[in-house]
Amino acid sequence: MAFPGQRSLVTFVCAAFIAGSWSAAFAQGSGDAKPPEQQKAPEQPKAEKDHLADIARMVSGPAGLPECAHLGELAITLMAKNDLDTAFRHMDLYDRFGCPGAHIQQSFRCLLVAGIPTSKDSASTLEGLVRTCWASPRAAPPAPAAASAPPAPSTAGTGAR
Repeated sequence: MAFPGQRSLVTFVCAAFIAGSWSAAFAQGSGDAKPPEQQKAPEQPKAEKDHLADIARMVSGPAGLPECAHLGELAITLMAKNDLDTAFRHMDLYDRFGCPGAHIQQSFRCLLVAGIPTSKDSASTLEGLVRTCWASPRAAPPAPAAASAPPAPSTAGTGAR
């Protein structure tokens, strides 16, 4: 059995709740407004600018352009992580900017010869190897000692019977 004023009471409580929520949200939002000069986009990190300037000095031709270097290094990193779908999307952009496809091929070959780091905490190592291979794809960095030593030929069990 319903009380005679129950519907009115529920309506009043709901309206009060909505009004209270709206005024609290309005009060929070109005105090955070910044002047337009303080809402600038964040600048590119200085290290990235320096890296792209170094690439422009070391790599001749279109592969040394900042957009080519950035997209190329990103595509190679994604290929090393076996994210080929995303890597191909970046390579489409790379081609659209008129960047040389042969440079990606040579840089990825350099990375494979050097050896792709396998542990998850070696993201900075992978990034460093990619950057080194992009700067000079023909001069592969030295491979780790364990990977560079060829396996010793086994003579056991190869004798003639």
